[in-house]
Amino acid sequence: MSGPREFIPIGIAVMTISDTRILEDDKSGQTLVDRITAEGHRLEGRVIVKDDVRAIRAATRKFAKDKKVDAIITTGGTGLTGRDVTVEAMRGLFDKEIEGFGVLFHMISFQKIKTSTIQSRATAGIVNGKYVFCLPGSPGACRDGWDEILKPQLDYRHMPCNFIEIMPRLDEHLRRK
Repeated sequence: MSGPREFIPIGIAVMTISDTRILEDDKSGQTLVDRITAEGHRLEGRVIVKDDVRAIRAATRKFAKDKKVDAIITTGGTGLTGRDVTVEAMRGLFDKEIEGFGVLFHMISFQKIKTSTIQSRATAGIVNGKYVFCLPGSPGACRDGWDEILKPQLDYRHMPCNFIEIMPRLDEHLRRK
């Protein structure tokens, strides 16, 4: 029997989707950056992208092609207003959607904000063999998404299973071509 697993740091990019934020006042993006680095992962990029499908897709494709990036976490644009287009942009890119992410996010969020969670369309998927997690644009939602879902799932030591152990196989469909 082998010993305990060791932590495996991964490269994570943070994308804030907003027409109004700049780095200096991006509390949600900073919340993610602080948690990512405190856990021992590598911050491989941070951008603010306008609420525009083409811009979101372009930034996502760029990070998804970067060999240093293993996961992309977005914040913002998951609501119901006309400018909230993160979900539409990402669903057009996903090779696979991780439906359970949104379900679990809503379960956690319901405990804190009750039925108001229905206004979020948190989602996740895989693009070019990279994880993409789309969180709402509030610092509280970013804390909940990271602390309750992403922190354990992006830790190789988390049992019985985690996202890290299957990472090498996320792009196997691309290698078969």
